[in-house]
Amino acid sequence: EVSLHRQVFRPWGSYDGVDQGENFQVKRLIVNPGAVLSLQMHHHRAEHWIVVKGKAQITRGEEVFDLSVNESTYIPIGEKHRIANPFDEPVHIIEVQSGDYLGEDDIVRFEDNYGREGTNT
Repeated sequence: EVSLHRQVFRPWGSYDGVDQGENFQVKRLIVNPGAVLSLQMHHHRAEHWIVVKGKAQITRGEEVFDLSVNESTYIPIGEKHRIANPFDEPVHIIEVQSGDYLGEDDIVRFEDNYGREGTNT
């Protein structure tokens, strides 16, 4: 716990590593009001997102749509995606990652509001 904390803070909010096993990982994401994650994709993992509190704006490929409580979406391997929260309350999302590699370095960023490394634009 000293070197690898369960809760990780990011410029857009935080995530909490809830569970993990062979070829899967579960996180609880909290995205702050007005925040947006980078437009990104992964080479080795797919993601399932379930909104459990609040409302999120989702980009999946060319689609942009809202998800409310008890709604979910699937992000296939290689699909560009993003979570945004243009709303007034934090949004809580359960993210289930599945694939043959789940490391945080399997992120290709296309746009990032926070100037993080790996952003192509």
